[in-house]
Amino acid sequence: MTLPGEFGLIARHFRPLAGPGALDLGDDAALLDPPPGRTLVMAADAMVAGVHFLPDDPPETVGRKLLRVNLSDLAAMGAAPLGYLMTTAFPLGIQESWIAGFVAGLALDQREFGLSVLGGDTVSIPGPMTLSLTILGHVAPGQALRRVGARPGDEVWVSGTIGDGALGLRAIRGQVADDAAGHLAARYRLPRPRLGLGQALVGVARAAMDVSDGLVQDLGHLARAAGCGAEIAAEAVPLSAAARAALAADAGLLPTVLTGGDDYELLFAADSGDAARVTAAGRAAGVPVTRIGRFVAGQGVRVHDESGRDLTPDRAGWSHF
Repeated sequence: MTLPGEFGLIARHFRPLAGPGALDLGDDAALLDPPPGRTLVMAADAMVAGVHFLPDDPPETVGRKLLRVNLSDLAAMGAAPLGYLMTTAFPLGIQESWIAGFVAGLALDQREFGLSVLGGDTVSIPGPMTLSLTILGHVAPGQALRRVGARPGDEVWVSGTIGDGALGLRAIRGQVADDAAGHLAARYRLPRPRLGLGQALVGVARAAMDVSDGLVQDLGHLARAAGCGAEIAAEAVPLSAAARAALAADAGLLPTVLTGGDDYELLFAADSGDAARVTAAGRAAGVPVTRIGRFVAGQGVRVHDESGRDLTPDRAGWSHF
């Protein structure tokens, strides 16, 4: 099917995603009133075909992943979603059916997470598909969770399970066996932004971020912001049944679990006396939380097993350059 012109494409596919502030996508910018007494939170992430998603991934999951990785940034700051701006650079010759599937995925998650598109831009390029989204959210003034704030003696916690995203990419490529339900592949294609947990951790967590570039590397970011180090116990890192099966088949996958990224779980610091409050926040959000280590004096992140043997990976995580 021949693509309509730019404005026809916007009218046919993207205008149905728009909320009131988008002005029907007919103006050069949106108008937005944040909820009274709230502070705006903004973040942006880009995804490139062949780097952040596979070129043959279903278009519905590409749209949903684009929105979800940005929602995860809001979750890490304890914010609630408000809307988003999006720029799509589609490769020349793209089929309109692909764009329709992409938009259908966005629409599905707009309904699930309660937000809408406010505007953006659509262009065509000769290179790989490049998608960029700027998310807007809101939080009570002075209450946003930050990366800075952990102290030596604080405990390291994570939500959900770790390693599924990185193992999922390998499963899609046929390098790792997945379970019958395709759990690992689904976790790579559709991360789960922990918005409810992030909001429940406001006033409980001392520092937080999401795990996008690898558990070890992202914990290093929290430790550096605090001017200290951290240590985690490998056996304490929460794993899904599918990830445990993959590790049982190949113990050499442990560094992939610890450094592979694409988990989009919350990683946070809490006072050692606040374990009950942390677990209560997890229960309230319906998300399991697990204590995996502690912040210590010094620098760097160390991983050990239950006997104290050093298992720190040579490579901490994903680099964007």
